[in-house]
Amino acid sequence: MKKLIIFGNGKIAEVVHHFFKHESDYEVVAFTADAEYIKETEFCSLPVVAFEELETSYSPKEYDAFVAMGYQDMNRLREEKLNAMKTKGYSIVSYVHPQSGIPADLSFGENCFIMNNVNIHPIVRLGKNVFVWSGTMIGHHSSVGDHNWFTSSANISGNVTIGDNCFFAVNTTVGHGVEIGDASFIGANALITKSLGAESVVIQESNKVFRLNSRQFMRMSKLMNI
Repeated sequence: MKKLIIFGNGKIAEVVHHFFKHESDYEVVAFTADAEYIKETEFCSLPVVAFEELETSYSPKEYDAFVAMGYQDMNRLREEKLNAMKTKGYSIVSYVHPQSGIPADLSFGENCFIMNNVNIHPIVRLGKNVFVWSGTMIGHHSSVGDHNWFTSSANISGNVTIGDNCFFAVNTTVGHGVEIGDASFIGANALITKSLGAESVVIQESNKVFRLNSRQFMRMSKLMNI
């Protein structure tokens, strides 16, 4: 099996490790992180090695790498660590779940993470370092830039253009033909029907709590008759 180093020692790295371990042809042999962020020498029963010394124990000639970090600073931290790993000479892989259901000719770059049960149409292009979580839909003829994050059940219609370093929260919906500028943050349940410039933020307000408690509401509603 091919040998893999994962950059990261948090929750995202734990999820990524699960998929590489159980649903890939790679053997994860170690994790790495900046020395100042290492509190334990093991993670997921594997060694954690200081990034500053990584190539001493794990040569770039023998091991591939994947950067498993979240969307901190609009994905820029993951972008930074990806570039640092490449500077050390490591080949960067992508992960595509065998049950992702993506088109056979989907175009995507390095360090992409495509989970199971997504719905990506034909004629879609993904840049590098794009994370696509379960339930996400990306419509036909859409173009997605680098360093983006699609949380579960994000919905991107056809012919959409997305810049770099964007974040799409759960249940976001982007209409047909819309353009999303770089570093835009689209919050949960937001509906985008017009194009957005760079660094836009769209937040859907939370629903107000009903004045009745749940037992009172059930007694007052017709749900009791179901």
